[in-house]
Amino acid sequence: MSDINRRRFLTFAGLGAIGTVGFGARPWGLQYAGAAPLPTSGAGTTLEAVAVPLGSSGYRRLGAGPGWPTIVRTELAEARSGREDRRTALASLVQLTDVHLVDAQSPMRFEYVHPFTGSAFRPHETLTAQGLVALVARVNALASGPHTQRPFDAVVSTGDNTDNKEFAELGWFLTALNGGTIVPNTGAPDRYEGVQNSGAELYWNPESSLQDMYKKAGFPEIPGLLGAAIAPVTSPGLRTPWYCVFGNHDDSVQGTVPSGIPPLEAMYTGSLKFEVPGSPEEAKAVDIATRFDPGAIPAALSAITTPARVVTPDPARAPFTPRQFIAAHLDPANTGPGPVGHGFAPDAGETGIGYYSFEIAPGVVGISMDSTNRAGFVDGSLGAAQFRWIEDTLVAGSSRYFDTAGNPVTQARSDTWFVLFSHHTSGSMDNVVPDPSAPAEPRIRGSRLVDLLHRFPNVLAWVNGHTHENRITPWPGSTPEQSFWEINTASHIDFPQHGRIVEVVDNVDGTVSLLTTLFEADSPYSVDHTDLSPLGLASLYRELSFNDIHADPDLLGGTPDRNVELVLASGR
Repeated sequence: MSDINRRRFLTFAGLGAIGTVGFGARPWGLQYAGAAPLPTSGAGTTLEAVAVPLGSSGYRRLGAGPGWPTIVRTELAEARSGREDRRTALASLVQLTDVHLVDAQSPMRFEYVHPFTGSAFRPHETLTAQGLVALVARVNALASGPHTQRPFDAVVSTGDNTDNKEFAELGWFLTALNGGTIVPNTGAPDRYEGVQNSGAELYWNPESSLQDMYKKAGFPEIPGLLGAAIAPVTSPGLRTPWYCVFGNHDDSVQGTVPSGIPPLEAMYTGSLKFEVPGSPEEAKAVDIATRFDPGAIPAALSAITTPARVVTPDPARAPFTPRQFIAAHLDPANTGPGPVGHGFAPDAGETGIGYYSFEIAPGVVGISMDSTNRAGFVDGSLGAAQFRWIEDTLVAGSSRYFDTAGNPVTQARSDTWFVLFSHHTSGSMDNVVPDPSAPAEPRIRGSRLVDLLHRFPNVLAWVNGHTHENRITPWPGSTPEQSFWEINTASHIDFPQHGRIVEVVDNVDGTVSLLTTLFEADSPYSVDHTDLSPLGLASLYRELSFNDIHADPDLLGGTPDRNVELVLASGR
């Protein structure tokens, strides 16, 4: 890691993070000029403590740093004094996103392109199951919003639930959220067969003394790690009803390559795994093909001059289709804390419709969108039919809205607050390649969805993932009541590995606030590297992600993207 990147990591870790002029800096609680903080219970969230590195260079262990205060953002509405005494809680929800359950031994992976695309290999990817179990435990331990103490109404996982659309990964994800024992292993039942014991300098080989490129960056040697990583781990399951959103990694090979390329489909359950190409040029050719020309991937793979590794084939690695993904959620065996289907309609396994609405709490409705494009590629868009459905759903819950010309429309309807969820962000929804399952249907960009949401004063927020970054964006409308917030949350595979709580409150003064609080998994910040228990591995999962040579400090976001009160004009 360069010296420049080390300096950036100080900000990444919360040391020297940007401040907000005029606001206090108490350990936790709501900060705003001229008023006392709300009574909060910050325990277990980043209001109380945040993972920070110990030391200033090289491979670093983590410790507990000071918590982040809650900052008031008033770009869209005034924060009126005394609202903490008036407000009432309307809903409390949890967002998990981009958990990327990884079958790290799958033959259908391109780890060797990581020098060009860093996410192709992560040194901690064998530990995603243990990391997710610790995240589930944290949600259960928190149980309610820190500002309102309202019990969680819902948990929403906003896509990239799996990493490579494998049935094995899907089973682990469902078990983690619903409860039960996961065996995070495929192929041979008694040994690990992946790149991390390949003996190649391109990867971290934790059980070997080989000075690979990661050990040269300070990564430790940890005997027994790979065997512990594939051992059974038991999840308590969520205690709150949870809902699922589709992500591009739940739909496309490695999150970018469209399904249906026969040689690639066969590789999933085959016995040959490409680990090290004969040259950087061979790896680069595969990387370019996966991102820009998927049809060229078979030829690029055939051009690799080094022999593939022979591994144990496993039918559990077979790729699922979107309909099969939905059908698995509808299986009664996967109901867990509910609801049946986790949001998907009872017939969605046949129709393939991956969008739906659901009641978060009385008077607050969630709209779960499917922003993936079945044509593949990383970014997304909406089909025209889904776009019309979103508009119809918003109209049905609005007594007053604006037509496309900006004219107010009133009707005899009860008003509902809306929170929308998708995998992609507004800025990553420009993939308008025709959907092969509906080639004549127009695809809708994120900018048009922003325009649509501006027409409905009762839209509060659009919550999403995909970028692996904490980022909160105000979207001012033509009038204050036509504004909304876009809330983008970091992934749980790349550091900082956050989830986010969103509490919706009516301030009873013509404004509504969204109180958002980040939290980390329920695992120690540091353990001895000889601790290979599930909890120890979950701790190592965080530590390795911080030290990943491809880690991006910008994913942490700035202070205004973390613990914040987002104020909106309610028009009521």
